[in-house]
Amino acid sequence: MLDAPDTAVLAVNLGTPETPTAPAVRRYLAEFLSDPRVVAIPPILWKPLLYGLILPLRSGRSAAKYAQVWLPDGSPLMVYTRQLAQAMQALMPNVRVRHAMRYGAPALTAELDRLAAEGMRRIVVLPLYPQYSTTTTASIEDQVRAWQPHHPAVTVTLVRDYAVDPDWVAAVAGSIQQAWQQHGRGEKLVFSFHGIPQRLADAGDPYPQRCEASARAIADALGLPDDAWQLTYQSRFGREKWLQPYAEPTMWAMAESGVRRIDVVCPGFATDCLETLEEVALGFTETLAARGAQMRYIPCLNAAPEHALALSRLSIAALA
Repeated sequence: MLDAPDTAVLAVNLGTPETPTAPAVRRYLAEFLSDPRVVAIPPILWKPLLYGLILPLRSGRSAAKYAQVWLPDGSPLMVYTRQLAQAMQALMPNVRVRHAMRYGAPALTAELDRLAAEGMRRIVVLPLYPQYSTTTTASIEDQVRAWQPHHPAVTVTLVRDYAVDPDWVAAVAGSIQQAWQQHGRGEKLVFSFHGIPQRLADAGDPYPQRCEASARAIADALGLPDDAWQLTYQSRFGREKWLQPYAEPTMWAMAESGVRRIDVVCPGFATDCLETLEEVALGFTETLAARGAQMRYIPCLNAAPEHALALSRLSIAALA
C-alpha cells in the first residue's frame, strides 16, 4: 500500500453551475466559453457576441435543461465527481484525494493552493477526460503550468490520457455487460462521444483517434464484431463542421433502416452530466421513439467501485 502523507490526487472534472438557475448558468457559461481552448476566436470579436447574444439567449434555456436532471444533492456532475473522489480515497487511505472543477467551484487553482498549504509536496492531477483533447485536458494543463512556478516546492504530475487503460476499459465493458444482463441487449451498441470542431482535428488534435481507440478497445473487450457497434459524436455547437458521424442523425438512420433496439454508452464522460442525462438519455430517447425505435442509455461509470479502482491505479502509476 502506498504510504505518502505528503502526496495528493486531485481529480478534475469540467464543471457545473451551482444551481439550475439562469444567473448561475450564465456565470458558469461565461467562464467556460471565455476559455480560448474552448473558443479560439479573438476576445475582441468573441466577447461582444458572448455577452450580447449567447449568454442572454442560452442561460435560461440551459437552466431549464439542468433543472430536468438536477439531483437532491446538486448537479449530477458534482454529486458523482464528489462520490468518485470519496471512493478513490477509500482505496488510497494514505494519500489525500480531492476533486476540483476546471470551471466553477471548487476551482482547480484554489484546490491546488489548498493542498500546497496543507503540506502536500507531490500532487497528481487527474483530468476526468479519458481521451486527451486540446479543448479539455490541455486547458487543465494550462492552469497547472501557470500555477506551478509559484509553488516550486510542489511537484505536479498530470495524467494526460487513459483512453485504452486496461482497467478503465474493463470497467466500461463490465458496465455494458451488466446492463445487458439486467435489461437485455439491443441490436446495436452506439458509442457517443462529445464532439469538437473538425478544424481542431485537422490542426492536429488527437481526440478523434483517442475516441476511436477507446471504442475499439471496449468493443474488443466485449467480443463485438464490427457490425454490432458504431462510434458517433454528440453536443455540437454553432454552424461549423464538427467531428462526424453525428450521434442523433446516425441513430435516426438506424431506426429508419429497421433497427428497433439501440443501446447507447458515453465513454468520453467519467460521470453523468447534462450532456448524457438531458441530451442523450432524455432527448435521444424521445426522438428515436418518434421513429419507432427504443433506445436504452447505459449510465457513465460515475462512482462505481471498478471506476474508482481503475483511476486509483492510474494515480499510483503516475506517482511511481
